[in-house]
Amino acid sequence: MNITYEIGVIPAPEAVIELFVQAGLKRPTEPERIALMLKNADLLVTAWQEDKLVGICRTITDWVWCAYLADLAVFTGFKSAGIGKKMIAITREKLGDQCMLLLLSVPTAFDYYPKVGFNKEDRAFSIERIK
Repeated sequence: MNITYEIGVIPAPEAVIELFVQAGLKRPTEPERIALMLKNADLLVTAWQEDKLVGICRTITDWVWCAYLADLAVFTGFKSAGIGKKMIAITREKLGDQCMLLLLSVPTAFDYYPKVGFNKEDRAFSIERIK
C-alpha cells in the first residue's frame, strides 16, 4: 500500500465529505461549509493513495500553546495501516514541542487515542453548536 502524505493541500470538499461519511464521522455535508472548514484550518495533513484521499487530519492552533485536532478521519479499509497515527505524528512535528494537542473524540474512537499517545482527560467542557 503506497500512501503519500501532504501538508497544506486542500482537497475537494466532495472528497472530504465522502471520507467523513465513509469513516462514520458526523460532519457537515454542505460543500461550502466543508470548504470553509478546510480553508480556515491552521494545519491540514492529508493521506493519499495515488489521487484518492484516504485520510485527513485538520488542526486549529496558535502554534505556541495549544492545538485542537478538529478532524481525524481515515477510510475504513485503511484504518489498520497506521495512517491516522502517521498524520498525528506529522501534526505533532509541525506544531513543535511547545504546543499541546487536544481533541474531542467520537465514542467509537475512545480506545484508539490512548494507543497513539493521547491521555484521557475528564476536565473538558463544551457548548454545542446550534446547526
